[in-house]
Amino acid sequence: MAEERKGDQGGGQEKVVQIRRCACVVKGGRRFTFTALVVLGDYKGKVGWGYGKASEVPQAVEKAVKGTGRSSISVPLVQTTIPHTVEGRYGSAKVVLIPAMPGTGVIAGNTVRAVLESAGIQDVLTKSRGSSNPMNLVRATMDALSQLRTREQVARLRGVNV
Repeated sequence: MAEERKGDQGGGQEKVVQIRRCACVVKGGRRFTFTALVVLGDYKGKVGWGYGKASEVPQAVEKAVKGTGRSSISVPLVQTTIPHTVEGRYGSAKVVLIPAMPGTGVIAGNTVRAVLESAGIQDVLTKSRGSSNPMNLVRATMDALSQLRTREQVARLRGVNV
């Protein structure tokens, strides 16, 4: 379901994870509004997500892309995978990310896959538990990615030489 478009914000590709239509019943009929959930990454370790609402789909996507800058994070990569196993949570959604050997690919559902591919992760195993709501899954995945640390970062935090 994730649709790719060329991003305007600092390169990268935006992936539209979900578009929802909401109807408000008024005297003349129904008035529709749209929401868009978008993930934007540079495929080199930087990724962010945004949520936009508007009366038309393109405007909702544009607003969501503008919001990706606020939530963008930098992800440490080890070649094409992640440094270690990590679990992210948001609400009742839980996402477990497990490093994989080169050539494995991204084994994930559509929502989690959109975030991981935008970050530039090519080999990873995932498991999502609990809520399957795309918004919660994106935020749980972002939580997991924000917990990742390289060996050097952990050694520096502990004051140990590697």
